[in-house]
Amino acid sequence: MREIAFIKQNKSKWLAFEESLKEKINHNPDELAGLYIQLLNDLSYSQTYYPKSKTTVYLNFLVSQMYRKIYKTRRLEHNRVAYFFNAEVPSLVYQYRKHVWFAFVLFFFFCLLGALSARNDQTFVRLILGNDYVNMTLKNIDKGDPMAVYKSGNSMGSFIGITMNNIGVAAKAYIYGLSVGVFTFYAALQNAIMLGSFQYLFYEQGAFVASLKGIWLHGAMEIFSIIISTATGYILASSILFPNTYSRLVSFRTGVQDSLKIFISIIPFFVAAGFIEGFVTRHSDTMPLWLDIVIIAGTLSIISFYYLIYPFIINKKQSHVGIPTLQKA
Repeated sequence: MREIAFIKQNKSKWLAFEESLKEKINHNPDELAGLYIQLLNDLSYSQTYYPKSKTTVYLNFLVSQMYRKIYKTRRLEHNRVAYFFNAEVPSLVYQYRKHVWFAFVLFFFFCLLGALSARNDQTFVRLILGNDYVNMTLKNIDKGDPMAVYKSGNSMGSFIGITMNNIGVAAKAYIYGLSVGVFTFYAALQNAIMLGSFQYLFYEQGAFVASLKGIWLHGAMEIFSIIISTATGYILASSILFPNTYSRLVSFRTGVQDSLKIFISIIPFFVAAGFIEGFVTRHSDTMPLWLDIVIIAGTLSIISFYYLIYPFIINKKQSHVGIPTLQKA
């Protein structure tokens, strides 16, 4: 069957499915399951004969939304919070994996740009970090305590203040997505260049190893989380710029829901990073090197597995039971 004929034959049914998804009423789970099977059959046919067609993307989206509605309608037997972190968020991260990888590549490119700029321009670090902060850091290095800045204040106060500040920075990067990504891009540029130039300052002063131990004890999880929050801003922006086959309003509504869920998932990691910075980083100079390595490698492994590996595992499990995943452009 030609694709035009296939669309003409099923168009009214698909539009009815769209309307049923928009209705704010509770459907019978068995009825939804029946609709889901019909859509799944249409999707399978489209994937077979029109694999690169917009029709396949459209049906993939409809099936994904129908699957979510089924799970919202029926009573979940497992803990909702556990389901959110163990299945829902990883599925969304896989769905928007291109946004996540884009955020990572862009961030580390800007970070490298910051380091190279600091190397080639002696005034660059002061321009980015400010004279007061640079002078304070240089004094600490001269005193033989490069990480003294992390020892100021009490542990609990530092933990709370740092955590709230990091969440605030991440929230801005996310909300900036409403600017169709312009301000999110700028936030990534600013944060990454600051990190790159700051790290180069320690390298230039011969305190590179000490800075790695101090900064990355908490930074492995903190920087990773900020990058994920930047990705949520790009997701929000793309829902406005690229609605695909849906209206811009429906696309935006879906983008808000999905990106917000991913953003919420990074908050526990910010709390963990703040705890390490408030209670552990201040002792980095007295800690044995192996313990530093264990903490850095451990925190980086946990968050990397959750956002970069686990989503593929979840997607593979869902594929085995016939649950398709929406492919985002």
